[in-house]
Order: sequence, then C-alpha cells, then structure tokens
Amino acid sequence: MSVKIRLARAGAKKRPFYRVVAADSRCARDGRFLEKLGTYDPLQPADSDKRIVLKEERIRHWLGHGAQVTDRVARFLDKAGILPDATRQRGTGKRAAEIAKKKAEAQASA
Repeated sequence: MSVKIRLARAGAKKRPFYRVVAADSRCARDGRFLEKLGTYDPLQPADSDKRIVLKEERIRHWLGHGAQVTDRVARFLDKAGILPDATRQRGTGKRAAEIAKKKAEAQASA
C-alpha cells in the first residue's frame, strides 16, 4: 500500500476547508483516509496561527514509514521546518527554467 500525505477538501461551497491526511494513494481525494494530520483553512489571514495546523510528530511517523507528500503539503512542511527543501517546482517550460537559473545564482553567491 502506498501512502500519501495530501489535502482532503471539506467545508461548504465557496467556503473551502482542508484536512491534511495520510491516505492510501488509490482512495478518492475526499474518501477514506488512515489518519488526520492537520488542517488548512485558506480563508484565514496569512499570518494567522489557525491557517495551517500540523501534528508534527505524526507527520514524521508517516514520513519515516515511507509516505510521499503532495506538492502543496510539501510547501506547508517546508515552511513549518518539518521537511526542509521539499518544495518542488513542476514543469519544464520557460518559467521553470528561470526559477532554476535564479536558484543556481543564489546558491553560487552564497
């Protein structure tokens, strides 16, 4: 069984609320999950403590057992310091090349 740490949508129409869950990758987005690992409320202000709430110990447990994270959750974990440098940039287009170039320049100057 391959486990993913991903977002499961909840809330009403036009009022999104997400749960950060560990789920079997074959299950539906909002379907059955193994464990709730946190919440994400995009309607909260960016600097609010309630915007992203994560159970760090349980996330580390699932990562230790080989769980993969989705791109959005990887950003959350990177920001929280749980999984540094986990943010991935998708694509091979012009924009992705510019981002890679800027990263290389920043690392060369540091």
